[in-house]
Amino acid sequence: MSNISPVYRSVFPLLSLAALVSLVFLSGCAGPAPYRYHYVRGRTAVIRGGYAVAPTHAPSVVRAAIDAGNRIAGLPYRYGGGHTLGMSNAYDCSGATSFVLRGAGRLHSPCPAIAFRHYGASGKGRWISIYARRDHVFLVVAGLRFDTGWGRGAEGPKWTTLSRPATGCVIRHPEGL
Repeated sequence: MSNISPVYRSVFPLLSLAALVSLVFLSGCAGPAPYRYHYVRGRTAVIRGGYAVAPTHAPSVVRAAIDAGNRIAGLPYRYGGGHTLGMSNAYDCSGATSFVLRGAGRLHSPCPAIAFRHYGASGKGRWISIYARRDHVFLVVAGLRFDTGWGRGAEGPKWTTLSRPATGCVIRHPEGL
């Protein structure tokens, strides 16, 4: 108990040690802040019928990334899927992320999730951010998350506004975006 911050202990005196550790872990103290959808007029894409619609004044590279994501949105999940230079009939997290970045002209060949921990520049991007762990990666493009599922197991790539923890993630972005 002595390793738990006195602030947490004073605010939550009746919680067990396990609950306090979970609270600290999920509060962002153990990594970057989670992805949270926040609409900003003119800067945030919207979802219509499962497809993303880019903001009117988004740069062409952002529009290209969204178009690439829309081409594979709704396809099934398959471990190792999408690790080709062409279209695949199913995608995993890194295959989907690679496809979007290749469509935007920001990646030459598919990468595994762990490689995205060193991709581009450090921190959140203005238009595109990559959240990469050793075993999973997802993108945020113009404010929308493009991911292969979370919470219910693996799903195929899709656009979503649902929040997601970023515990263990490194956040990167393509240079200039």
